[in-house]
Amino acid sequence: MPGENLSREEARERAELLSVDGYEVALDLRSAVDAAEPAEGPRTFRSVSTIRFRAAVPGSSSFADLVAPSVNSVTLNGRPLDPSAVFDSARIVLEGLESENVLVVDANCAYSRTGEGMHRFVDPEDGEVYLYTQYEPADARRVYANFEQPDLKAPYRFEVTAPEGWHVWSNGAEVSREGATRRFAETKPISTYITCVVAGPYHYVTDTYTRGDLEIPLGAMCRKGLAKHFDAEEVFRVTKQGFDFFHEHFDYPYPFGKYDQAFVPEYNLGAMENPGMVTFREEYVFRGKVTRAAYERRCNTVLHEMAHMWFGDLVTMKWWDDLWLKESFADFMGTFSQVEATRFDQAWVTFANSRKAWAYRADQLPSTHPITADIRDLEDAKLNFDGITYAKGAAVLKQLVAYVGREAFLEGARRYFKANAYGNTTLADLLSVLGEVSGRDMAEWSRAWLQTAGVNVLTPEPVLGEDGRLAELAVVQEGGELRPHRVAVGLYRLEAGSLVRYAQAEADVAGARTAVPELAGRERPDLVLVNDDDLTYCKVRFDERSLTTLRNRLGDITDPLARALCWSAAWNLTRDGLMPAREFIALVTAHAGREGDVGVVQMVHSQALAALTHYAAPAWREQGGRELAAAALRELRLAEPGSEHQLTWARFFAAAAATEGDFQLLLGLLDGTARIDGLEVDQELRWDFLLPLASHGAVDEAAVNAELARDDTASGKRHQVRCLAARPSAAVKDQAWAAVVESDALSNALVEATIDGMQQPSQRALLAAYTDRYFEVVERVWAERSIQIGMHVVRGMYPALQDDAATLEATDAWLSAHGDAAPALRRLVLESRDDLARALRAQACDAAAG
Repeated sequence: MPGENLSREEARERAELLSVDGYEVALDLRSAVDAAEPAEGPRTFRSVSTIRFRAAVPGSSSFADLVAPSVNSVTLNGRPLDPSAVFDSARIVLEGLESENVLVVDANCAYSRTGEGMHRFVDPEDGEVYLYTQYEPADARRVYANFEQPDLKAPYRFEVTAPEGWHVWSNGAEVSREGATRRFAETKPISTYITCVVAGPYHYVTDTYTRGDLEIPLGAMCRKGLAKHFDAEEVFRVTKQGFDFFHEHFDYPYPFGKYDQAFVPEYNLGAMENPGMVTFREEYVFRGKVTRAAYERRCNTVLHEMAHMWFGDLVTMKWWDDLWLKESFADFMGTFSQVEATRFDQAWVTFANSRKAWAYRADQLPSTHPITADIRDLEDAKLNFDGITYAKGAAVLKQLVAYVGREAFLEGARRYFKANAYGNTTLADLLSVLGEVSGRDMAEWSRAWLQTAGVNVLTPEPVLGEDGRLAELAVVQEGGELRPHRVAVGLYRLEAGSLVRYAQAEADVAGARTAVPELAGRERPDLVLVNDDDLTYCKVRFDERSLTTLRNRLGDITDPLARALCWSAAWNLTRDGLMPAREFIALVTAHAGREGDVGVVQMVHSQALAALTHYAAPAWREQGGRELAAAALRELRLAEPGSEHQLTWARFFAAAAATEGDFQLLLGLLDGTARIDGLEVDQELRWDFLLPLASHGAVDEAAVNAELARDDTASGKRHQVRCLAARPSAAVKDQAWAAVVESDALSNALVEATIDGMQQPSQRALLAAYTDRYFEVVERVWAERSIQIGMHVVRGMYPALQDDAATLEATDAWLSAHGDAAPALRRLVLESRDDLARALRAQACDAAAG
């Protein structure tokens, strides 16, 4: 659409000209339940926005943002404007502004099926309709006319007319109701992207948080169909623990009144920090047995979003360049508070092994960028919700805490909130307060860590003396710009069959080589672990003796964080083509069964499958698959009956299943003719078993549809779509392609499920026909579909499974011929190309090992 892609320069100019005093937004959502679809065009709702704003230069011109099928009327300062003359489907031109202005826009806005704007979901189980909004970075304009940029904050008053029997929520508490219309309390000044409306026949549970004189009404909601699975008490427990932690350490009371948390269907994100009305993906309502790791992830997400109430909502970045000012802090604070305030006191282990893996991948792509990024426009912003902005930023903040000290860091946060409440900030504002409280030179730290891209590699260099002890231990730094690192170096030795740490020293690593004199003279270690305790952000390598120790003894490391760091390092070696994929898989088959942290087990399972799919030499894949499946079955049978480890190995066995015997066992577990002591095959596990059976042709369409009859729910429908698309048939693949690429009838969740089902590693030959078709359609798809669906298709349909030089050449040819394509589209294709090139290098490494 013309004008949809707002640039940074346009936003800067508009912010210099305008200041917004307030919004009144009236939405009529009764059309959501109309049984019949419109004869033509999308289903719409009426939206009336009244915006009071000032202009610094009377007589000047600007524009408001609105993405809508049609506009009924536009009135500026009492003057009716011709909608056909001032509205171009994305912007409303405003000329002849006065010092004080009132804009009224009456529009027909479209319900969404892509998770952007006002998403409408029809529950297949009972036909009920559920609505929610999702705006970040700039989709509030799909619901009401506004000035869509984060630094034009304003208070909001929402009024919503809804179908009979519905609940309705917004950021503020409901203050009055007249017939079908609810009015909500005026908010504090907030940005457009964190306003919110949730409406429908949701199941709703309430509680209250109290601390001294502070009282915060709590609410939690989900679809009625999920109510029987909803553990609201646990959600409230974590919520209260989080509020205790943040009030204790931030010394700034939660400022937004109530605190509702909605678990909503077909959500594109993990969650969104709308003040007073946080939204989460409903997969956090667990329909079956899950592991502690799943509860830990949900807890982390709850606390991440709560941290945003201060980092992001109270104090907001001026433009998306400084997105990290909220996301990196929320990612760090989510884990920091989790460790200190909840039962998940080992959350840094998950962070080291899982979150940082996301960061390391993103930071080695050609699209890598500094934590403080150069965001030219909204398409750039959408793609920068990535592993660098979140996980690398959080890892760097963890190091900052080690650098300036915990209390100085928290005192800096407290001063930052008080100085900038309800305002907008940049990097300089944060550095100023941190330098003030810590006495450290924040400019140099910021330049090295926030304003450069890439990941450093730290390798230990032990030098032995004649007595066999360490004469010297140094840390060698490589990779791009060398940075200052605060690290702990741990020495480990074998004692009674266990690898235990017997010495550790902290050091400031700078430059290419740094000696650690405190460790000189210690006895020779079996393992040297640079970045012990995971204080810094880096890739870790090993000396030869340490690497040999890991191959044989990784599972014997007693410290769970050290073990997780070694798993992470081994995975990075594999991705970098320095450790053969078969060697990483051998580590998993030998040692993962002894890993106590179930979150780490799940992560290395995922990595083992990725190693087999992308990094193993093609000639070895079949053998490697059999070895992985056999090991998974062995560990499944050895796991404690009924334990979360047993459940985790059951899922992994299903994903790795490779032989006729494996498929027969899965079929037996489904129909009850086979049994593994203690393993409860609940509905979610049944779908986990059915997917590989469908993809290998062991069950047909009738079996998949029969499973849907058992589980005729929204979740069941997504599973069914995935399984149907996974079947090994050319006709099935054509249907899946058409459903995703040639049609926009599917919702975002079903697009994702279809792509996931279509792309099966065992079906490379079947999928080969789609390589040329991908490059023929990808630019058209990007132009015609919403950015969210475009991202799903461009990433998910890339022919990554056609892992040969020809696909690399086809990608390069497309990039060469489409230099003028949208930068965001080129970035997505370039990232996929880089993943493929990395896979080919790793395959060459693995082939050499064979």
